[in-house]
Amino acid sequence: MYTDLTGDALLAFTSSVREPHDFDAFWAETVERARAAAAPPRLERIDAGLATIDVFDVTFTGFDGQPIRAWLRTPAGAEGPLPAVVEFIGYGGGRGRPTENLFWASAGFAHLYMDTRGQGSTWSRGDTADPVGAGPHYPGFLTRGIESRESLYYVRLITDAVRAVDTALELDVVDPERLAVYGGSQGGALTIAAAALHHGVKAAAPNVPFLCDIERASGITDAYPYREIADYLAVHRDGIERALDVLAYVDGVNFAKRATAPARFSAALMDPICPPSTVTAARNAWAAPTELAIWRYNGHEGGGPVDAEEAAAFFRRILG
Repeated sequence: MYTDLTGDALLAFTSSVREPHDFDAFWAETVERARAAAAPPRLERIDAGLATIDVFDVTFTGFDGQPIRAWLRTPAGAEGPLPAVVEFIGYGGGRGRPTENLFWASAGFAHLYMDTRGQGSTWSRGDTADPVGAGPHYPGFLTRGIESRESLYYVRLITDAVRAVDTALELDVVDPERLAVYGGSQGGALTIAAAALHHGVKAAAPNVPFLCDIERASGITDAYPYREIADYLAVHRDGIERALDVLAYVDGVNFAKRATAPARFSAALMDPICPPSTVTAARNAWAAPTELAIWRYNGHEGGGPVDAEEAAAFFRRILG
């Protein structure tokens, strides 16, 4: 059922999310530090038993030079330069098996599918550890390292996402003028952040994105993962303002204000996990042209395969 804004109120909603005064400086320094620690990516072609798609096992360096795994899939025998999609994964998932997620390569794109550090044991397997410790937090990832922006888990993951774009742009098979980012839920949050922090991104498609207007979301939905914030702050009663100040550094609305690439958003009116007003908060803050698909009778699955099909058409239109 509908539990959030709909109609004109949804389309017009803008967020009053708190914005750190040093947001840009913090992220410039964080990304630069990761790039300074970077090593060249390693690619190993594997036999996945596929006749029409080539698969490569990729290791690149993310936050603080730490190793991150990915799959690179391309049309069989392609030498490029190809348009490229860097895709980010939803909460709890990992990069999975080499024979999964074949849509983008089948559609003619070079597809870099980034693993998610420390996740990948819920609905899809991951192969990347998160070697950084954390203080007290509610089980899950949203409050992990919430004591400070320097220790916050999502700072590391967003930095990995920016480095994934760096890595894709280094590949001979990729046309550096035709690179897009894509993902749903947590992957949508990383899509927004990567588009804001990397000017090599030419188009973006965040589907039902997470981490947008985090403070609002934590108060209007009882669903996890946002419920992790409420559960944590129900115990850490004296830490509310500090925690919300830290989370503002990874809020998609703040990133959206800095995006320069055209974007296609999707939101679902019956989504209890990422309420639609939090999606339109980011969409309406986006600093470049946008499109919005609204799924009236869907939950967190959004448009499902239709979102991917429409994103592919959008990317072809933008990238050429």
